[in-house]
Amino acid sequence: MWGSGKEAACAGPRSSLPAPTTTPNPSWALADGSAPEVIGHLQENYYNLCMEKSQKINSFILHILQELDEEIEKGSEGITLNIAGNSCLMPEERVTGEDFWILFRILKKNPYINGLDVRYNFISDVGAYYAARLLQKQHNLIYLNLMFNDIGPEGGELIAKALHKNATLKYLRMTGNKIENKGGMFFAAMLQINSSLEKLDLGDCDLGMQSVIALATVLTQNQTIKGINLNRPILYGEQEESTVHLGHMLKENHCLVELHMCKHNIKNCGIKQLCDALYLNRSLRYLDVSWLSVVSNNIEGEGLVALSESMKTNPTLSNVYIWGNKFDEATCVAYSDLIQMDRLKPDNTDVEPFVVDGHVYLAEVSNGLKKHYYWRPTYGEVCTNSPNAGFTLVPVGGHL
Repeated sequence: MWGSGKEAACAGPRSSLPAPTTTPNPSWALADGSAPEVIGHLQENYYNLCMEKSQKINSFILHILQELDEEIEKGSEGITLNIAGNSCLMPEERVTGEDFWILFRILKKNPYINGLDVRYNFISDVGAYYAARLLQKQHNLIYLNLMFNDIGPEGGELIAKALHKNATLKYLRMTGNKIENKGGMFFAAMLQINSSLEKLDLGDCDLGMQSVIALATVLTQNQTIKGINLNRPILYGEQEESTVHLGHMLKENHCLVELHMCKHNIKNCGIKQLCDALYLNRSLRYLDVSWLSVVSNNIEGEGLVALSESMKTNPTLSNVYIWGNKFDEATCVAYSDLIQMDRLKPDNTDVEPFVVDGHVYLAEVSNGLKKHYYWRPTYGEVCTNSPNAGFTLVPVGGHL
């Protein structure tokens, strides 16, 4: 995937281009500080549109579009355009909604791009409006990453409604955008209509109980979604209605492969609901219930042992992540046995057994802790999915 090795968790300051005769001097500028030659269709269009609309030129976008033009000239297709705001190469302010408006204008009919990554920018609800329009106009896009872009409930509504008629997008990441319960309800309504989306990430979006239940209810009928992330909703009270509904969904849904339920405040009663569903479900491979409340509402030994027992009767479930719950000795022995009997591969869980004075304990290991969930490694592609199991087990479009 073009551009996939250019991200890390840092960004630099922005300098502007006040007139066409001056430009910032980033690492790719000429030695004398002059601007790189404006070549190629996309780069030229971006430059001219910024001049026409009196929009400040972002030299990082200009550079990325120059690289994209060069890739297109080589005959490359299926390109993911990477303008991630956490790239060490970005010397500018992050992309704003106004920047995204210009990008929309030049990308809406481009046949060579099938992925767009603008994570960690500031496109806000203004940019969400143009992202929604892009989903309506660009019929080659299969991957859109909008994570952590200050998009709120209104922006979430626009994007969800745009997917009512979109038949091409396969993978959408809304992670970290506070669309809240209102936005979550619009995504639940969208999943009743859309039949092409395969992966949806709504983790850390401040979903409420109502929207989680709505999403669970819709997924009893939706036969397209293969992976969904519902991590860290905002739930109140001691009852576990959302977990009950998700358990019921797993009994009915036989297409879902990945389910992420971190920080749902699941207790033993809730995990038993999920275990009952796993006795009937034959599609789920990945279940993440790690990192729950560390105060008083953790999954304790009885619930964790029940989960281990369900793996003995469910032949499909292969990845289970449990760190952050309360482990008693029975839990430690149960998961040690699963690993020793090769029912649970060491690479497919986040715990590792060890023995001290004849007693079994579980230590945390890095598998499944989303090493590259927020950014990709700078050294190249990930060789295996096991240490990066946070929402990568289901392939989309071959490489996304």
